[in-house]
Amino acid sequence: MLKIRIYSFSYKKSGIPKDDTSNGGGFVFDCRYIENPGRNPAFAMLCGKDKEIIEFLNPQEQMMDFLVNVYNIVDHAVENYLMRDFTDLMVSFGCTGGQHRSVYSAEKLKQHLEKKFKEKIKVEIYHNELEQEKD
Repeated sequence: MLKIRIYSFSYKKSGIPKDDTSNGGGFVFDCRYIENPGRNPAFAMLCGKDKEIIEFLNPQEQMMDFLVNVYNIVDHAVENYLMRDFTDLMVSFGCTGGQHRSVYSAEKLKQHLEKKFKEKIKVEIYHNELEQEKD
């Protein structure tokens, strides 16, 4: 079974996540060019899993185009990795603060992969900045 680890992170705070497998890395997607909901004071304390942020990002054409491109790239890799019996794939999404756009993108990819590949994969998701806030 292919394990896919998806990360959201902040370029400013924690940087690109380290791959703990022997593969030495994976895909890294930069969300910073997409409009930042965190610049709106009403959204500052929310994250990409919150309804208000989802409703802010869902209608943005840039975000949808970005995700379609990510899905195309990652889907091809997953199909290839499954054929070759690989065990690990890492995908990371970064943005400025690591709580809005990258979290949203990571969650969307998780949903997409679980729907498309069902029992062939196991998805784990980590939100680096959100997890650090809990500690």
